[in-house]
Amino acid sequence: MAAARVVHRGIRWDRLGRVALLFVLGLVLYLYVGPAMAWIEAYGEAGRRRAEVAALKERNARLQARRDELRQPGTLEREARRLGMVRAGERAYVVEDLP
Repeated sequence: MAAARVVHRGIRWDRLGRVALLFVLGLVLYLYVGPAMAWIEAYGEAGRRRAEVAALKERNARLQARRDELRQPGTLEREARRLGMVRAGERAYVVEDLP
């Protein structure tokens, strides 16, 4: 026996109910798409930020090691002499290679 169809004044209520349910389902899906896309975007941005923080931490560690190295006695003078600086009262000499 086939399911009874309710027809009142030419309107098939079972079909109208299905269409209404599909419309509500579509509306619910539409309302979830925006926040879901925002979450996916935020998740990707968080990954990029984590990578940036890791790179900055590594750079910070290198800079702290360089700072500690420069605090050692004699290192600052060695670096200055490498750059061609001399102490007050000293005379600078430049030795050139002859061909």
